[in-house]
Amino acid sequence: MEHPLDARDRAILAALLEDGRLSQVQLAERVPLSSTAIARRIRALEDSGVIEGYQARINRRAMGLEMTVLVFISLQNQSEQRLESFEAAVLAAPSVIGCQLMSGEDDYVLTVLARDLADYERIHKQELSRLPGVTRLRSSFVLRDVKSRPIPGSALAALRPPAP
Repeated sequence: MEHPLDARDRAILAALLEDGRLSQVQLAERVPLSSTAIARRIRALEDSGVIEGYQARINRRAMGLEMTVLVFISLQNQSEQRLESFEAAVLAAPSVIGCQLMSGEDDYVLTVLARDLADYERIHKQELSRLPGVTRLRSSFVLRDVKSRPIPGSALAALRPPAP
């Protein structure tokens, strides 16, 4: 369900995108509302699903995860049962951090983090090759991240204003 955002909601979201650790008092200093009104709006944004959660951005390399691999998957077919069983298996695969159902040549693209090539070989053998219904699996190794960021605050300005 789409939540209509007014200018104050967009200002709150922009401030949280910039710094998700801002307190309600700090937000009230940036957005012309009381901290109680800020709290009410944040709760409404959370309840409507506009705000899905809060997280720290952790440097994967600092955690020893040096490799990012995009894995392109083709399935035997796209029956509802096949898609459901594949997606359930992907949800249980600890090394997969992203999965998108695709149009075009491949059915899915997975994002996998690994420590090094030997670790990716282990992930390939123990997790990816065991995914149900896979007929083809192609791996592409990310050489360098050029850009990676959350939704930019500028995207909030492009959202449709609420209907009158």
